[in-house]
Amino acid sequence: MTFSNKLIFWYLKNNRDLPWRKTKNPYFIWLSEIMLQQTRVAQVMSYYFKFTENYPTVSHLANASESEVLKMWQGLGYYSRARNLHFTAKFIANELNGEFPKRFYEIMKLKGIGDYTASAIASICFDEPTATVDGNVYRVLARYFGIETAINSSVGIKEFKNLAQNLIDETQPGNFNQAIMDFGALICKPQNPLCDECSFSESCVALQKNLIKKLPVKEKKIKVKNRYFNYLVIKTEDDKTVLNQRNDKGIWQGLYQFPLIEADEIICKEQLITSKEFYDFFPDETTISLFNSKEILHKLSHQHLYTQFWIIEIKSLKSAKIPWKIIHSYPVPVLIANFLIDFRFEK
Repeated sequence: MTFSNKLIFWYLKNNRDLPWRKTKNPYFIWLSEIMLQQTRVAQVMSYYFKFTENYPTVSHLANASESEVLKMWQGLGYYSRARNLHFTAKFIANELNGEFPKRFYEIMKLKGIGDYTASAIASICFDEPTATVDGNVYRVLARYFGIETAINSSVGIKEFKNLAQNLIDETQPGNFNQAIMDFGALICKPQNPLCDECSFSESCVALQKNLIKKLPVKEKKIKVKNRYFNYLVIKTEDDKTVLNQRNDKGIWQGLYQFPLIEADEIICKEQLITSKEFYDFFPDETTISLFNSKEILHKLSHQHLYTQFWIIEIKSLKSAKIPWKIIHSYPVPVLIANFLIDFRFEK
């Protein structure tokens, strides 16, 4: 039995019961694949149902505001995915008359869609034999064939794509792609793979040569940058505050946050109130207290954010226009959403 036949045979008996597996609608497949990027299935499930309920077609998503989409996405992380999703939905609805492209290379032209997602949509929805290669696929192929090329190198990316393309079952490409992803997620797991239950254990190079923990190989990670955030949580006597939208191209673009003073290290109250940024914002007298006794560490892929929330009580402030009772309607980073829960401000 060939590799692809054995894999698909396993899949048909053991595949996960996932809602997006019950459709070939490219909109739903696209939505699920974007959500699943760097995110666990369990976390995605509730968001998928929420999006498909509120935006049942690509036109519904296109007609929503970006702020609404970001709010719906809140907590799922990697917010550029949501912005690109919304941009592409508008393009499909307005420029393509709501018709999703049917060929791999046409799908690849859409903003926010790369080789993996385009391959998944093309194979699952339109039976085009284009192989998907994600973390699960890299792991299965690297271990089974004993490949030591770094999966995040340009040479490795090309090598694994070509291998997966050569292995794909052209008569059922969607099943093959979903099979190898499920196999990596359920059997050939990153830690403690279930080698005793593996259909390929007798011919797996990594198992025979004791390379399971060494494969796949990854080049050295990008150095993590430490950043130190000081959020100014303003409370006026008429119960209003300030939220600013992040418009730069960095993290959390389009989301809202409290006024931010970024420092080079953890700072104390005296250092905060004597800074030029603080004085420019609050020339008049304020009452200030630190909400969290220890800085909150929020980890992103290449950044660690050490955050302090400073409660600023002031009689009035011209820029404070947002009533606290509606603050939960704004899309904010999960870091601030968690703070709001702990701070117990109610609508």
